[in-house]
Amino acid sequence: QVRLVESGGGSAQAGGSLRLCCAVSGRTFTTYATGWFRPVAGKPREFVASVVTRPSTGTYYADSVKGRFTISRDNGDNTVYLQMNDLKPEDTAVYSCAATSSSSGWPIARVRRYDYWGQGTQVTVSS
Repeated sequence: QVRLVESGGGSAQAGGSLRLCCAVSGRTFTTYATGWFRPVAGKPREFVASVVTRPSTGTYYADSVKGRFTISRDNGDNTVYLQMNDLKPEDTAVYSCAATSSSSGWPIARVRRYDYWGQGTQVTVSS
């Protein structure tokens, strides 16, 4: 079992920055990838970004956040970060952290790939 707890949400002005944190605990050594999702109109969860940590490393981003958001993982403290720069009002959402133990199957950007989910943290961007 893997437990995910998000933090770091809050309010920012357009063009500002926020950093989200996802603390991963439990069977962390089984985690293949950890990602972030947010709801958008018509979808309960939209892929934002993901970081693969074993056996190799890699990062993936939605086109809407590429160049503005950076995902990273600190294996020392089992925390995944989402650095969000140049925020836009349309980035306003509840951001949820998710983890998967699967190294294959559904594409990395699909909700169905992920087995574990956090409760979410609110991000509000004002214009």
